[in-house]
Amino acid sequence: MAIDERFLEMATRRTLLGALVAGFVAPRLAFAQAARIASVVVLYAGESEDDEPATRSFFDEMRRLGWVEGTSITYERLEGRGEREYVEGLARSAAGRIPDLIYATTTSVALAVVKQTASIPVVFTSAADPVATGLVASLVRPGGNATGAFQGLQDAEQTRFELIREVYPGLKRFGLLLDRRSPDSQQETTHQVAAHRVGLDLMTMKFTNFEAVAKIFGNLRRAGIVAVGLTSSYTLIARRREVVEAAMRNRLALIGHRSEWAEVGALMTYGAEVADAQRRSARIANRILKGVKPAAIPVERATKTELVVNQRTAKTLGVAIPDSVLRRANRVIE
Repeated sequence: MAIDERFLEMATRRTLLGALVAGFVAPRLAFAQAARIASVVVLYAGESEDDEPATRSFFDEMRRLGWVEGTSITYERLEGRGEREYVEGLARSAAGRIPDLIYATTTSVALAVVKQTASIPVVFTSAADPVATGLVASLVRPGGNATGAFQGLQDAEQTRFELIREVYPGLKRFGLLLDRRSPDSQQETTHQVAAHRVGLDLMTMKFTNFEAVAKIFGNLRRAGIVAVGLTSSYTLIARRREVVEAAMRNRLALIGHRSEWAEVGALMTYGAEVADAQRRSARIANRILKGVKPAAIPVERATKTELVVNQRTAKTLGVAIPDSVLRRANRVIE
């Protein structure tokens, strides 16, 4: 009996000791797991000073989902400087940091990153169709380490031409600025078809090096062009302030597909709402950081539309924006 009592006493001591150890270690394990901070590298096409405010919807949505910068997540922001030649090095630098996720804010940047890594998850917000550009195998099954959201909107080009015709009722010819190195290779044909539908002759001007843009604007103005459309381009969006300044020197009205253009002085923009696409990208990033593989997450298409009119630019150019356009605008910059 004494042996049984001694055995019971020893077993009880072991149980208590085990419980104490477990009670001491478990909270630390839980704390270590909870305290792990996710690392995300954010790649901008231009300078972060301009691009950070333009992507605020992504960060706001991440915060809403519980990812607090400095507490549960860190963001390392890398700048593309608006130079396409710099993109490859930017992507290599991002991959070399081996973060938990890379957020690419443009199509060109995303394409460069997936060439550098097949293992690090990449989330993108793209203005171009990611299937057409070769970024993913399909929208439903991306098939690799990249997924995200894009701003593809059917008939957006035609709507932009209709809007410019309302602003310039007698307009017959319209300029189009096209980047030869843009991954969206279908832009010219799509715009040509849309322009003809509303009775406009399209004068397409292509550039390879950014330095040619100012000269192109001068040539368009001398040809009698008063309004120019902007197509998706890493270089153009990254250096949008310089583009707008060159256009204003030639008194050219610019119309783009992203609200950032109107915010820096384009006459107006119409397209999918950029904030909608960024919020979708954030929700996808949230799933990946919680363990879901990018290949299993379908690419999402932004569905909300946005018309932004810059009245300051209109006044500078001496253009009267019709009430019919102002009533449709989601935002008017005074």
